[in-house]
Amino acid sequence: MVCRSLSVAGRRVCVMSTSQQPVGGPSAAAAEPGSDAEADGAATAAVVPRPAAEPMSLSPSRAGDFMQCPLLYRFRVIDRLPEKPSEAATRGTLVHAVLERLFDDPALQRTAPRAKAMIPGQWQRLLETKPELGELFAEDAGGERLARWLGEAEQLVERWFSLEDPTRLEPAEREMFVETELDSGLRLRGVIDRVDIAPTGEVRIVDYKTGKAPRPEYSEGALFQMKFYALVIWRLKNVLPRRLQLVYLGSGDVLTYDPAMEDLERMERKLLALWEAIRQATRTGDWRPRPTKLCGWCDHQEFCPEFGGTPPVYPLSISPAASAEDGQGRMGPV
Repeated sequence: MVCRSLSVAGRRVCVMSTSQQPVGGPSAAAAEPGSDAEADGAATAAVVPRPAAEPMSLSPSRAGDFMQCPLLYRFRVIDRLPEKPSEAATRGTLVHAVLERLFDDPALQRTAPRAKAMIPGQWQRLLETKPELGELFAEDAGGERLARWLGEAEQLVERWFSLEDPTRLEPAEREMFVETELDSGLRLRGVIDRVDIAPTGEVRIVDYKTGKAPRPEYSEGALFQMKFYALVIWRLKNVLPRRLQLVYLGSGDVLTYDPAMEDLERMERKLLALWEAIRQATRTGDWRPRPTKLCGWCDHQEFCPEFGGTPPVYPLSISPAASAEDGQGRMGPV
């Protein structure tokens, strides 16, 4: 394992890397609009759209959507358009479930063979809770694609053991839902994969990624989610996390970052500005697309003006003052 250092916003970031190669293609309960729980459902399964509602809170996933493309945020949070399950996202859900449940076993039983043996059972549990995931392999009569997909999940799980030693870890929390309300009234929420607490009381926040680690120049963007979680923990518990850690199973990298109070204060200001932009778009109905190379993976091209589509009728009321001032209006037919 090799450790390389780089600087992000004046802070030291350590990226530990193994020589293994990435596995397979690109990565990609009711919840209120904008929550991570809702995001997880949208990422892995097609769902029946629920009634439209104004966003009430902000999660890392939905904040990322708005920064990537405001119209994508609208489709997911306001319109709640269904999305097809993908093999990559579902594999990520499966791997996360295995790594979470492995810690139910005694420390010495947390081995790679044991973890890999859990994969078929966890896949069946996913199918029981979300039968629509079976559509992923509906045309795979011989089972070859499913077998290959499960094999890729095994490789990701096995690679984790080269990055961390679960026999020496006793997480304080796993799949921890967190929520806090800032002084401004903005509610932040999300689900943290793992929280470790040292005997000295220092907190480490860990997140698993089944994709590849970003290049060093893009590390700041990768850390957005972790700084979001750190801010929530800081405001909720009045504890500044000692370390943020991203474990990239697709490329065998571990990216760590030690936040300072100033980092989280900047993050809070950024989220407040982002939330104000979301509120403004909600009031005016002006959700503009932001074309990038990621558009090729979007499920909503048929509704996107960039692809010749027309968005659905905007389901929320528009402020009269905003409507009069904004010629673009609802980003869709009235």
